[in-house]
Amino acid sequence: MLAVLLAGMAAGTVNTIVGSGTLITFPVLLAVGYPPVLANVTNTVGLTPGSVSGAIGYRAELEGQGRRLVTLGVVSVLGGLTGAILLLTLPADAFRAIVPVLIAISLVLVVLQPRLSRRLAGEPDGASRVARGGVGLHAGVYGSGIYGGYFGAAQGVLLIGLLGMFLREDLQRINAAKNVLAALVNGTAAAVFVVVAEVAWAAAALIAVGSVVGAQLGAAIGRRAPAPVLRALIVVVGVVAIVKIVVG
Repeated sequence: MLAVLLAGMAAGTVNTIVGSGTLITFPVLLAVGYPPVLANVTNTVGLTPGSVSGAIGYRAELEGQGRRLVTLGVVSVLGGLTGAILLLTLPADAFRAIVPVLIAISLVLVVLQPRLSRRLAGEPDGASRVARGGVGLHAGVYGSGIYGGYFGAAQGVLLIGLLGMFLREDLQRINAAKNVLAALVNGTAAAVFVVVAEVAWAAAALIAVGSVVGAQLGAAIGRRAPAPVLRALIVVVGVVAIVKIVVG
C-alpha cells in the first residue's frame, strides 16, 4: 500500500511537469501482483484526479486559452474514448510497437519547437495558423488522445511536442494546456473503465490520493522552471520512457 501511494505521488509530480507518470505507477502495480490489463485500467482511474489537480495548479497559465481548449478538449475526449475501447478490444502488442517511435518523434518536436514555431509563423497566413493550431494539431491531439486512452505513458510528452510545434505560446502555457487535455483524456478513459471493466479500487484510491498531492508539488516546481530546463527535463523523461518500453 505504501509503495502504491508513493508511486502515485511521484507519478502526479512527473505528470504535471512533463508526463510519463504511468511509467512509475504501472510497473509498481505489476510488481505487487496485478495483471497487466487490470493494472493499466486501475492506473488510469487512479491518476485521473491527479491530472485534474495538475491542471488546477497551472490555472494562471491557462488564462486566455479557453476557446482553444474547448475545441481541443472535444478532440481529446473523442481520442480518449477511442483509445479506451481499443484497450478493451485489441491485443496490446500491436499498438505498443509504435509507442517508442511516437515518443521519439515528440522529443524531436520538443527540441525544435522554438524554431518550428517561428518558421511556421513566417509563412503566408502562418501567424493565424499558429494561433489556432489548424487541422494538423487537431489530428495530432486526437491521435495522442487515442494513445492516452489506450496506455498513456509519455502522453504528456506527445502533447507538448504537438502543441509546441503548432502554437506560438510560451512553454509554460503549453504545459498548462497539456495538463488540461491529458486530464480530459484520462477522465474519459477512466469513465469507460469504471462502467465496463474491472478496477482494483483500493490501489486506484491510493494512486489517486498520492497523485493529487504530487500534482500540486509538480505545479509548484514546473511553473518556476526556465523553458530550457523544462525542455531538457522533457527530453530526459522521454528517453527514459523509450528505454523502459523497449527493454520492458
